[in-house]
Amino acid sequence: MTRDRLLSRRDRFLGHLADMILKVDRPHPLRVAVDGVHAAGKTILADALVSPLESHRRPVLRASIDGFHRPQAERYRQGDDSPTGYYEDAFDYDTLIDALLVPLGPGGDRWCRLESFDLRTDTQLHAAPQHVSAHTVLLLDGVFLLRPDLNAHWDFRIFVHTDFEVALQRAINRDQHLSGSPQGVEERYKRRYFPAQRMYHDSAQPDQLADVIIDNNDPDDPQITSSSRAWSD
Repeated sequence: MTRDRLLSRRDRFLGHLADMILKVDRPHPLRVAVDGVHAAGKTILADALVSPLESHRRPVLRASIDGFHRPQAERYRQGDDSPTGYYEDAFDYDTLIDALLVPLGPGGDRWCRLESFDLRTDTQLHAAPQHVSAHTVLLLDGVFLLRPDLNAHWDFRIFVHTDFEVALQRAINRDQHLSGSPQGVEERYKRRYFPAQRMYHDSAQPDQLADVIIDNNDPDDPQITSSSRAWSD
């Protein structure tokens, strides 16, 4: 299959997914969660959805859970490799809800902030809120987005499935400059990130909550599926 045909198939998939999102009718901005395992392709998918949504004359806000980290001392209070610590302490969900999800939800004033923390400098951000229209679509990508304290704040839930083996290879290709070696990335994922994902699945069952599950093992040919195989050993 040629590259052009693959791109055309992906474009059709993105257009179909955008249509599914826009069938949701709300009197406030649509809050779309793009959830999934680490290195599943969540950010790339959310970025790619911007254009088909904007083609329907809908303004789009892009945000990430990475903009709502907690300070390093809090993130690692249970240990550098602790999966429980990652699941419980990595992100500031209260600020995410108060600064972004509630203002865009029912009865919200639509004044919102897209991030609250700079992970690179380990410092809080204090950007002025921005006001958005009621027709706006928020695309927020990240891990653990369908956990109980967040789930009620979404209007559409996407779960991006990628097998752990595939996700690990992507992470090695992407992150080894941070960990110093492929082995460092593999150890990090197997000790902290993947066990935290299993913990998330067992407690929140995101594959049961998602409005759509996407098999993204082949990013050139993503598929909408009725079930996720992300949790098989």
